[in-house]
Amino acid sequence: MVRGAMRSAALRLAGNTLRSRTSSSSAPPSSLPLSSGTTEERREEVPACPTLNGRNGPKHRPSSLTTWAVAAKSGWQRRCPSVLSVSPSPRTVSPLAMAVRRPWRGSAVPSSPAARYSQRPCALPVRWAAAAASRAAFLLLLLVAAAGRAGVSAAGVPAAGVPEVHSLRGSWRLGNGNGSVVLRGEVPGCVHTALHRAGLIQDPYYRFNDVMYRWISLDNWTYSRTFRTPFDFRKWQKVNLVFEGVDTVAQILINNVTLGRTDNMFNRYGFDITSVIKEVNFIEVHFLSAISYAAEQNRCHKGYNIPPACPPPVQKGECHANFIRKEQCSFSWDWGPSFPTQGIWKDVRIEAYNHYHLIYFSLTSFFVKSTQKWRLEIEAIFDVVSSKPVVGLVTVNIPKLQTQQTFNVTLQPGEGSIVLLVNINKSFAVEAWWPNGHGKQTGYNMTTTFIMEAGYQIEKFSKIWQDFMFACALYPTDQNYLESVGAEVTHQVRRLKSHPSIILWSGNNENEAAIASNWFSIPYADRGVYIKDYVMLYVKNIREIVLAEDKSRPFVASSPTNGLESVKEGWVSQNPYDTHYGDTHFYDYSIDCWNWAAYPKTRFASEYGFQSWPSFSTIKKVSSTEDWSYTSNFSLHRQHHENGNDQMLQQIGYHFKLPQSTDPIKKFKDMIYLTQYLFMCLLTKVMQAQCVKTETEFYRFSQSEIIKGEGHTMGALYWQLNDIWQAPSWASLEYGGKWKLLHYFAQNFFAPLLPVAYEDKGVLYIYGVSDLHVDHKLTLRVIVYTWSSLEPVCILSKGGVTVKAQSAVPIYKESINDFLERCQNCTRKSCVVTFCLMGEDGLQSPTNHHFLSSLKDAVGLKKTQLSASVSQQDDIYIFDLHTTAITPFVSLDVGSIKGRFSENGFLMTEKKKVVMFYPWEPTSIEELEESLTLTSLVDTV
Repeated sequence: MVRGAMRSAALRLAGNTLRSRTSSSSAPPSSLPLSSGTTEERREEVPACPTLNGRNGPKHRPSSLTTWAVAAKSGWQRRCPSVLSVSPSPRTVSPLAMAVRRPWRGSAVPSSPAARYSQRPCALPVRWAAAAASRAAFLLLLLVAAAGRAGVSAAGVPAAGVPEVHSLRGSWRLGNGNGSVVLRGEVPGCVHTALHRAGLIQDPYYRFNDVMYRWISLDNWTYSRTFRTPFDFRKWQKVNLVFEGVDTVAQILINNVTLGRTDNMFNRYGFDITSVIKEVNFIEVHFLSAISYAAEQNRCHKGYNIPPACPPPVQKGECHANFIRKEQCSFSWDWGPSFPTQGIWKDVRIEAYNHYHLIYFSLTSFFVKSTQKWRLEIEAIFDVVSSKPVVGLVTVNIPKLQTQQTFNVTLQPGEGSIVLLVNINKSFAVEAWWPNGHGKQTGYNMTTTFIMEAGYQIEKFSKIWQDFMFACALYPTDQNYLESVGAEVTHQVRRLKSHPSIILWSGNNENEAAIASNWFSIPYADRGVYIKDYVMLYVKNIREIVLAEDKSRPFVASSPTNGLESVKEGWVSQNPYDTHYGDTHFYDYSIDCWNWAAYPKTRFASEYGFQSWPSFSTIKKVSSTEDWSYTSNFSLHRQHHENGNDQMLQQIGYHFKLPQSTDPIKKFKDMIYLTQYLFMCLLTKVMQAQCVKTETEFYRFSQSEIIKGEGHTMGALYWQLNDIWQAPSWASLEYGGKWKLLHYFAQNFFAPLLPVAYEDKGVLYIYGVSDLHVDHKLTLRVIVYTWSSLEPVCILSKGGVTVKAQSAVPIYKESINDFLERCQNCTRKSCVVTFCLMGEDGLQSPTNHHFLSSLKDAVGLKKTQLSASVSQQDDIYIFDLHTTAITPFVSLDVGSIKGRFSENGFLMTEKKKVVMFYPWEPTSIEELEESLTLTSLVDTV
């Protein structure tokens, strides 16, 4: 399932991996014109990769441009950065130089297997690890900022290459097709947000408004504004109007002159307005309804259908999303509403320049095995408006590595690129840039200076698995469509390839599986037509562009896929879900999710999950009292996954008692609570938690085993990270950012050191799972409680347990019967097992636990007196909890107060426990006490 929201967020590769998905990134920074001899200091930050976060058959979700942070045991390493800031030293700039400066990050070639294995928290499946091995390691480069510096000639003419930039952000006039609705609309923005801000519509997410406001997307809207040119345009050889993002189909006019049209949300559009710009200008953007455009494109496609025509009825969506290059989920998805928006969704600006202008700048690193040297490939793409070639010198300097090289270059008229290959001084060791918690982060400042004939200086300071936007559908391959896709892919690769967190490019999400499994009931005789289209789009077009633009990363045509095996079978394998190859998506809601044996022993579990509802405080904002029933029209309308509510009830019923309250509102709150909890270390109260916890832990302890050719699971990535509206979904973050219990659990089930328990044929096994860089001798501590007492029945301790680095090893084995005999008065139904690993210097795993029976069958569980007092220490609030009995799945909720707890959904086995609350906005002890709701499993039955 790829999503327009952030695609899952917990990438777990043998320990600590992570995958995060972003639907868009900011545009490349514009150059800032400065006078000769000026001094400037810039400080910019790059958003961090998240540290946590993350069906066989069709799932419905759109792909989005996605960032994965992954690394391989082979030594192929990339970094998931924390927030970075760089403060370059002030310097006086010569008007005769153009410099590109970036901090440069690298990783040393591992000298031993132990060193190689320590290069994670993110690992790749075997086939990708092999590809990684061929590349050794990477210099990790992070583009942080760009600043242009220029002089002015003696004649007062702006220096060559330094652009004059003027943003057209702000308030625009917005009107519908017949002029009956006129208002102000902010740019960047869209029609829906403008109407809402103006008070002309309610919250689009309120109740059934996603359907009620369908008229907005069916209308044709126009953005327009007047602006005064803030510079003397006659002194510039070229003036461009640049749109970083237009959503989606529009005609662009300035001063009543049509500049061109747009039809791709993911492309950047530039229009030459040199001959039409005036001192005062009028700009118009006439949008065509995306729904109408997609329907017309489908009608014009002759010969054969391109499925699916429409989304499933349960999604209440629009048809033919695959005929428009627009965020696919905006036509609806199984986790989101249908809002096919119109608007200018990114920056729009005027750029003016002379002679030449830098459009893209990127830097890629390679380790050359034959010479045992690091090499950098620097690419700069220019628009040269000079009528003759522009020549000059380029000097690349990395002082810390005593590396400096100078090149003669020539910029030809038109758009072209300069590619420079820089060899790093072999006598200096390149220090590794490690992900957070795995070592030092070493940066290298690099300055690339272009000394050109006309002369000016720009400085750049540099100190994911990336899916293209195709998912769960087949797509047309007519010439116009392919040309639009080609421009999109070229732009996105150039924009993103300098980001170290991108580990590979993926052509689509689940489209190979859609053909192989025949999701759309295509007659066998027609199958070849669709395979031909598939190869044309993803292999002969997207793949060729990606590999030409970025030689540093591999490309896979789809996910899931069998990799080279799929290639051998003509790019569409018979079974893309084959666990012996590549990656696997797994969704089966009919199984008992506590049964680990139901899950695939795959190389890489790149998508899996279970649904839950968001908290009551989140639902309450967009609903009314009559909606607060699990079977209400609102609950059914909000559920976009077929039979999703029933599937959640079925999973809950396997192991938990359903709420028995006769109060319908309390019953609904209880139901939401039950469906909210998700896995890891301490089970949560329910289904989502327990299911994902069980599945994730299975993948983690399978990383070091191969049984009948299956296993060696080096990746686990749950779907999904965040919600885009208030509804049931697979997300671990609710709309607005509130943590579900799953997100709290992820802190533990992706811990670098974790004990995991499971049963097989009457035997209890405990595995030690480690992502740490060295072996550790630890003590396994097992504590057994009866449900009726806070006093342990027995405590088992096993010292001298060796947990190997970067592996999962069995550390305890005993038959359940012998285990229960060891702890007198214990039965499966009356006892619960907790366990943890402890070592020297404070090393300790989270405390995990194992249920010996379903909790609906537990004997001795009783109502408890659960209470909390709140105090404050600086900006943190402290919740002191007290209980009179063992309390499973304790949940703290403070309603609409924004923030997070240090932990939640835990098994409370002691009388007292301290939990911290970290607010995201000002609050008080009184407000928290008034808003606090304490819930546990025993409160819902």
